[in-house]
Parts: sequence; structure tokens; C-alpha cells
Amino acid sequence: MNAKEIISKNCGLESGHNLCAGCGVPLVVKQVLAAAGENVVVANATGCLEVATTPFPYTSWKVPWIHNAFENVGATISGVETAYKALKNKGKIKKDLKFLAFGGDGGMYDIGLQSLSGALERGHDCVYVVYDNEAYQNTGSQRSSATPLGAHSTTTPAGEVIQGKDIPKKDLTKIAIAHGIPYVAQTAVHAYADITTKVKRAFENTPAVLVVLQPCPTNWKFDTSQTIEISKMAVESKFWPIYEYHNGKYTISHKPKKDVPIEEFLKVQGRFKHLLKPENKGIIRQIQGNIDKNWKSLLNLEKFSQNGQA
Repeated sequence: MNAKEIISKNCGLESGHNLCAGCGVPLVVKQVLAAAGENVVVANATGCLEVATTPFPYTSWKVPWIHNAFENVGATISGVETAYKALKNKGKIKKDLKFLAFGGDGGMYDIGLQSLSGALERGHDCVYVVYDNEAYQNTGSQRSSATPLGAHSTTTPAGEVIQGKDIPKKDLTKIAIAHGIPYVAQTAVHAYADITTKVKRAFENTPAVLVVLQPCPTNWKFDTSQTIEISKMAVESKFWPIYEYHNGKYTISHKPKKDVPIEEFLKVQGRFKHLLKPENKGIIRQIQGNIDKNWKSLLNLEKFSQNGQA
């Protein structure tokens, strides 16, 4: 599915929302809804997507939609799915429905992690989509556990005392995989075909989690026209590998043809500009080392799981 096909479909999210210029979140949502098809019920954790698409008394949603606090989107969509199954077993509902949750860093990585974990452990027939913009962007770019090492945020400001966040990014994808669920995947906003494939596969293998990288021009500090290019650079530099875990097997969806130094990705974003100073080159080396280690580990997981050894 290409961009023109996604735009032409009645995806369930209309124009007129208040998301920032250059924001990739509506692209993610439209791609997911287009791939999911009809009869989808959506639960949406508080965050950029929720506040910008539902300013009272308006809404941009054309599907059944529920607002949840940061912490409870997993519990809410689990409850709705359970009620649906009970009513369908009693013959009170005939239609086949799908259940989908959207959340950002707060709704999935941090405040909502317990609720998400519980839903995965219980095995609900739901798909959980994380739009990962690597901070609490809705409330002013405070750091989250998704914020990468060295990134400037309003709560990890680069200055004389610290040089951005001094803790690496949490790996939510691996946390989800550890629950033993059938399907988990990483993808990125620019990868239309990849998102379509993974959404369809997710609904066939629930519970499932998709973590989608979504560059934020406002708080990553880049021009609004560069969202898609930044997303591509994240993948090509191996900062953000796109891969899937399906019933015990790892598959890397895209393997860059050449090595792109992580500095190429960092230097086009204002949140990392302090790292380009000579005295901070050690942080860049640390970031590169972490990326290389993670990529090697992922290659090994793919190799051994495909051979039936993982």
C-alpha cells in the first residue's frame, strides 16, 4: 500500500486535527487503520494524538473511539474486548470486531507499561500500536524512558552540568517479546509497505505490539519537511532497526546496504547539536557502540531463530 492508496481510503481519521506541521503521527494512524480494515474499535491513551484530534466538542475520528488516561489504555481495550466476547457468546452481537490501542511514550513505555503488560500477559485479542516520538512531546518535551542517550530535553537539558540524557533508551520491543506473545514488531513512519504488512500480521496473531518510530520536528528540532527523511536515516544508520518477532522467529525487515555513521543521523537534529562539540565526541562513540552491539545481537537472533536454535 502506497501513500496515495492510504489517502484515498476512508481510514477513520479525518483532516482538521491540530497535530503539528510535519508530525508523522497522523500518517502512522492512517496507515494502521487502512491496513486494519473495517469494524475497528480504538482506545487512545492521553498524548499528542488524543489531545490534537479531540478538542471538545470536535473530533477527527470516524471509528468507535475511547479516550483513556496515560496509564490505562491497555486495561480499557482489554475490558472492551472481553465485554464484546461475552456479548457475542450470548448472541447479542453478530458483527466481527477488531480492537486497537494507540499510545505514545507515556501511554506505553512509562505510565501505561503496567497496563500494557497485564493485557499482554492475559492474552487479549488486541493490537497495541506505540507511536514513539522519544519524549513527552505533548507537554513540552520532557524526557521519557524512550528518550535516547545524549538527547536534550526540558528535563535533561544540555549545558555545563549534563550533556543531555545520560541513560540509554528503554527497549520496549524486547520487553513485549519477553511476554511470550505471538507477534511483536518495530517499524517506522516512512515504511508504508512494512507498516501495512505488519499491521495485517499483527491482527492475525494477537495479542500483538507494534512500535513505530515517529520523528517529532517540534522537539527533535528539524525542519517540518524532513520527517520522512529523518525516519529513513534512523533506519539506515541502524539507530532504529525495523524487524519482527513472529512465533519465536526474528526477521530483520530491512538491512542497510552500507554503514552510515550515527553522527549523520544526530547532526540533522537540534536535540543532539551539543554532541557535535569536540569535548562530547565520547558520547557519540558510546551511542555508536551501543548501536553496533544491538545490531550484532539482532543479526544473531535472526540467524539462530531461523535455524531453530533460539
